[in-house]
Amino acid sequence: MNQVEVRCLPPRDSGCSLRLVLVRHGEPSEEVHGRCHGILDVGLSEAGRQQLCSRIDLLRSLTADVMYTSTSKRAFESANEINRHLTLPVQAVAELCEINFGEFEGLTYSEIESRYPQEFQQWMERPTEIKFPRGESFPEMKNRVLGFLAFLLPVHRGQTVLIVSHAGVNRIILADALWLSSDKLFRIDQAYAAVNVIDYFPPSALVRLMNG
Repeated sequence: MNQVEVRCLPPRDSGCSLRLVLVRHGEPSEEVHGRCHGILDVGLSEAGRQQLCSRIDLLRSLTADVMYTSTSKRAFESANEINRHLTLPVQAVAELCEINFGEFEGLTYSEIESRYPQEFQQWMERPTEIKFPRGESFPEMKNRVLGFLAFLLPVHRGQTVLIVSHAGVNRIILADALWLSSDKLFRIDQAYAAVNVIDYFPPSALVRLMNG
């Protein structure tokens, strides 16, 4: 799915109990291009900063109350780029981190395939079922992300919350709102600096913008 070009965020319905705006971090630094990186802590590339700058006009129309970010450097730097214009209170939380790929972290995909052929095949064929060696499984990641979402809904009732994190985190939250099973997760595209909007009307949710 191509990234959707939008000029302004969709209006918020008065009956919405929480608006959640999800932003993926910008492109990470060149040192991890072509390498597996989840918790590997790298900052933004110059292209990544430019990607976030290109979203500022869109996000400037946002009236938000708080921003949460992953503790990873690339997400935190993305949040800081955005906050040059929004000046929101920012909280970094570990629950919003990308999946921990364990022993795969920092390796190229050919190195992973060579060293861990069985695990690599399972990862390629059933990515939500593998437990990464000395790392995390998808169910573990999903539980922590949705656990944090369950915390947000009552605490920020009536507010707009901006989250700056990762593709995996965004997909989990979007799939939950759309009632998609885990095996369909990767049907949701998340480009660098993508913007998504979900309005919650418990027990339902309405995805107003995806991969914007």
